[in-house]
Amino acid sequence: MVTIRLSRQGSKKHPFYQITVAERSAGRDGRFVERLGFYNPVARGGDERLRVDVERAEYWISQGAKPSERVKQLIGQARRSAGTPATAEAQ
Repeated sequence: MVTIRLSRQGSKKHPFYQITVAERSAGRDGRFVERLGFYNPVARGGDERLRVDVERAEYWISQGAKPSERVKQLIGQARRSAGTPATAEAQ
């Protein structure tokens, strides 16, 4: 089964997450199929906080990939900021 989840990067007390498509059996920071974007929870100033390729995320969801709860929220935020209407499948 394929899942869309966060992979932790960054250093201690300065997290940075990649949004990845991976097999459920792969480790959290291990092997992945595709990288869809990133999430920087400690972004300051002009730093970009969130970037998600919404079209690719919707493609993977249509193929049966299950997003984690946090990734589902982040995709919704990316849709709202891009002005893309939400679909019933992704919610």
